[in-house]
Amino acid sequence: MYGICNLAIIPLRAEASDKSEIVSQLLFGEHFKVLERQKQWARIQLHYDAYEGWVDAKQFQEISEQQYTQLSNDAIVLNSDLVEYITSPNHLLMPIPLGASLSFLNHAEINSAGFTFEGLRISGVKPKANLINTAFMYLNAPYLWGGKTPFGIDCSGFTQMVYKLNGYFLQRDASQQATQGDALSFIEESEPGDLAFFDNEEGNIIHVGIIMDDNYIIHASGKVRIDRLDHLGIFNAETNRHTHKLRVIKKIV
Repeated sequence: MYGICNLAIIPLRAEASDKSEIVSQLLFGEHFKVLERQKQWARIQLHYDAYEGWVDAKQFQEISEQQYTQLSNDAIVLNSDLVEYITSPNHLLMPIPLGASLSFLNHAEINSAGFTFEGLRISGVKPKANLINTAFMYLNAPYLWGGKTPFGIDCSGFTQMVYKLNGYFLQRDASQQATQGDALSFIEESEPGDLAFFDNEEGNIIHVGIIMDDNYIIHASGKVRIDRLDHLGIFNAETNRHTHKLRVIKKIV
């Protein structure tokens, strides 16, 4: 069985329960494979990053294997504005967030509701310099564990979505993203758009942010914010202390 998210944002949970931890989100237009089906819940694997979790069976549209393959072969086309609207034939509006997928709208058999979209789209690979401009669109978004939108986002959801909007693939979690790209020895070797990873006392990668010019970093901690970066980690000028311990810098692009 296969499915597609036909609502603006739905939670992806660790277990088959409304009380379970939200590990990520599905945005409008994202498609997936159903690995297991219970009465009210489905355990799924997202096509984009192979991330797995449970979704409410009432919150998606079933599609065929052929339709899943079609969507998987399509070029990725995303909404590029903070909020846009999908319009149904009876002129009902549904808001969709930045980064929602639009590819399936071109497939009449999948887009059976007749949704149309007249907003701003983005597709293809953009220059690396564009990553910071995209990151600024999420500035001050509140931190939300598992979040992927300007209305709530976590550190790795932020980096993944910024890269996705510019045509670059990142895995979902910070620990997974840290396995990608090439490690740099010094901050001075980095460029805007490179990723900095931070670990805890056990040595586990727990945080990630996007490096900017002049030793600044933009990252999601409490909210998407800009702080100083040095060889020790992230320095918060408001609290006058380091908040995250630097582990490694990676060049993905």
